[in-house]
Amino acid sequence: MKDERNSGFEGLKVWQLAHKFVLKIYKLTKKFPQDEKFRLIDQLCRSASSVAANIVEGNSRKHNREYVQFINTAYASLEESKYHLLLARDLGYLNSKNYSELIKEATTISKMLNSLRGYLLRVKS
Repeated sequence: MKDERNSGFEGLKVWQLAHKFVLKIYKLTKKFPQDEKFRLIDQLCRSASSVAANIVEGNSRKHNREYVQFINTAYASLEESKYHLLLARDLGYLNSKNYSELIKEATTISKMLNSLRGYLLRVKS
């Protein structure tokens, strides 16, 4: 496996999937009730976008140890997003089909973050 920073963040498959995840969430939250704008919508969009943003920021770091810290933060933000999706489903703002699809995508991203973290811990920076 080559150094993941050489191609820039746009070349990272995990970033590409995380970015698509964010775009889907932004699209779906437009259908949420307006009174959730500064509550659940804001929290969900922030946590989801934090996943992709932390991948980008970690990718720009010089040392793998720093990169791993940002991958850990991305993972935590992804877990937070999963909870917000569960809440949205349970409040009736998100149907079961959309919920299942997003959770499946989040699980894939999670596995990829774990693989990237493992790779970064194995190689020297």
